[in-house]
Amino acid sequence: MIQLRKSEDRGHANHGWLDSHHSFSFADYYDPAHMGFGPLRVINEDRVAAGGGFGTHGHRDMEIISYVLDGELAHKDSMGTGSVIRPGDVQRMSAGSGVRHSEFNHSKDQTTHFLQIWIQPNVTGIPPSYEEKNFSEAEKRGKLRLIASPDGADGSVLIHQDAKLYVGLFDGDETASLPIAAGRLVYVHIARGNVEVNGTALKSGDALKLREVDLIEIAKGENAEVLVFDMVP
Repeated sequence: MIQLRKSEDRGHANHGWLDSHHSFSFADYYDPAHMGFGPLRVINEDRVAAGGGFGTHGHRDMEIISYVLDGELAHKDSMGTGSVIRPGDVQRMSAGSGVRHSEFNHSKDQTTHFLQIWIQPNVTGIPPSYEEKNFSEAEKRGKLRLIASPDGADGSVLIHQDAKLYVGLFDGDETASLPIAAGRLVYVHIARGNVEVNGTALKSGDALKLREVDLIEIAKGENAEVLVFDMVP
């Protein structure tokens, strides 16, 4: 089963300082047909205007991944972590028993473009934790690079769920494939550019929900950045 989720069908909210597209129901956007997919609960494509940001707020029992496409995002949290993430950085915060944090774009003239991803954990009430790693363009060029996993394999950030997240950059003749074990769910999100996934042409913001597939094949990219989630149902 392959189901296409078009970019223009996502939820959308523009708060001035924040322009956000929601792949799944979030805040004031509610669609019972799009409440999540497996443990994947949120993919928000956020553009934060210069000087804007999310004030201090709380989370519990959620794996939160931030992936910056353009600009910079400053992070502070109640664990004492302070950091600025940039393109290529992957930030993982396990909210666990509770954490408060803020995120700001301190630039005077540049918009921050990033993906905010929430994955429901398979354990609850754990101590909150934070991790950040950088994955270079060369690591993702023409291949699917593992960036998040339940065991931190291959230098990926560790998430508390049986889910793996891969990212790849594809242009021209670059291709990649990913074997999928029986019974797994796959969600493919196009962060930017154009590409074909299992023969389906996709553009920036589009996504595919896949069940009962044994292989993901990526080809015909045009400045494409692709996220692939391999998850338990």
